[in-house]
Amino acid sequence: MCTWRTLTVAALVLTILGWGSDFAVAQTITLRGASEFDNQRSFNQTMLKLEEETKRCYGKPVNFVLHPSGELGYEKDFVSYMVQGISVDYAVFAPSHAATFSKMATIMDMPFLFRDVDHWDKVLATGEALKPIYDDVLAKADIMMINYIGGGVRNIFAKKPVRNMAELRNLSIRVMGSLIQTRMFQTFGAAPTVLAFAEVYTALQTGVIDAGESEAAGWAQMKMQEVAPHVSKTMHAITIRPVGFSGKSFRKLPKDLQDCILKAAPIAGALGRKWERDADDRIIEQMRKEGKIQVHEFQDRAKLLELAAPIKEAFAKEVGAEKVLANINAVK
Repeated sequence: MCTWRTLTVAALVLTILGWGSDFAVAQTITLRGASEFDNQRSFNQTMLKLEEETKRCYGKPVNFVLHPSGELGYEKDFVSYMVQGISVDYAVFAPSHAATFSKMATIMDMPFLFRDVDHWDKVLATGEALKPIYDDVLAKADIMMINYIGGGVRNIFAKKPVRNMAELRNLSIRVMGSLIQTRMFQTFGAAPTVLAFAEVYTALQTGVIDAGESEAAGWAQMKMQEVAPHVSKTMHAITIRPVGFSGKSFRKLPKDLQDCILKAAPIAGALGRKWERDADDRIIEQMRKEGKIQVHEFQDRAKLLELAAPIKEAFAKEVGAEKVLANINAVK
């Protein structure tokens, strides 16, 4: 005869043998990342490295699930999800998406923010110079910018050589819909025109403009070399891409896992920056070897930096980022 005690013991045995294991699995933490790109891009490589290094440090079961190729939408969606603490726990995103919440974040897209690639890398290695932006984005969007990647260098691509200030003067050049970019190129003596990037090829082909500016990956993908084969190394901008982690998700994690994520972030960021820099240089060198482009050093780059300085200071003041700019300038 089956007694209550017998049923209780049987239930306990079943729990230990079956349900108990299900419960243990259910308790394994799962963290979800997202990207618009496949795993050959720096964004994904950074997040895969974050996973690898976190697991190495943590030493206990934790699942990372990276959704690539836009499976969960676009960057703006990922940022929205991180703000809410749903669907996406971590992602790499453009500063413009953070600027929706923090006006200060717009400075990360400002031309000539960095003196050169070495300066850019030193600033991003620790992120300390960007701490006021980190604090502002965390306070207003509840997203932690745990490290930074990027590294695409923006240069001028043109129908003719642009090697100095004289050749830059009155150059009809496409710029992004960014007031600071327009101001900069006007100050340099060029004639900037705002156009959608998708319209640039035709505008160059038909003579509406004589030049544009972009990272190597962007202009190569759009085949700009066919209509503008001259690349001028103004190096007027070097991209920053924050590696974001939802504050709501982060606070739910055990302290030792939080510590491991923060320890892994600089290692992942360093890999992502190198990955993107190498890809950027590789595209330019390959096209040069194939005779598709001619690469020109911009001889008056020091003059561009000099002219940009007061514009940068005025813009930083407009967006409340004077401290950030001072921090960046102080990095040697």
